[in-house]
Amino acid sequence: MLGSLLAVLLVATGAIAQMAGERVPELSGPPTEMGEVVAEPIPKWVVDDARKERAYPDQPPVIPHSIEGYQLSVNTNRCLSCHKRELTQESGAPMISVTHYMTREGQMLADVSPRRYFCTACHVPQADVRPLVGNTFRDMSEMGVGHAGSE
Repeated sequence: MLGSLLAVLLVATGAIAQMAGERVPELSGPPTEMGEVVAEPIPKWVVDDARKERAYPDQPPVIPHSIEGYQLSVNTNRCLSCHKRELTQESGAPMISVTHYMTREGQMLADVSPRRYFCTACHVPQADVRPLVGNTFRDMSEMGVGHAGSE
């Protein structure tokens, strides 16, 4: 009895594997020979230090300068050496938003909130490159929505 059950199980497993091989397409395709791929040139960073217009409300501002070589770790944040509230007078950099000094509950802190410490989680430098995907974003003003009080 056990032998016949094992035989049926073995035949059924083989049949399922054979059917799956016919229904599931190959993922890798035919083997190809390794060749050299031409590397694209490294893009040029936009470093004009000009503030960019934001596309939508509450969009984090982009970084208008190079951050190459900036250390951003648990112990060090070079961004704060210019953008922290106390240092903006001498650096001339815009101060980070007051929201970066708040907890999730809206309580003000004396220093930058740990959840806002890693700047590049939201803020990114800009490179002069072709977009990876098409963009169909349209501003509300382009869709017929006027500004408040413009009636």
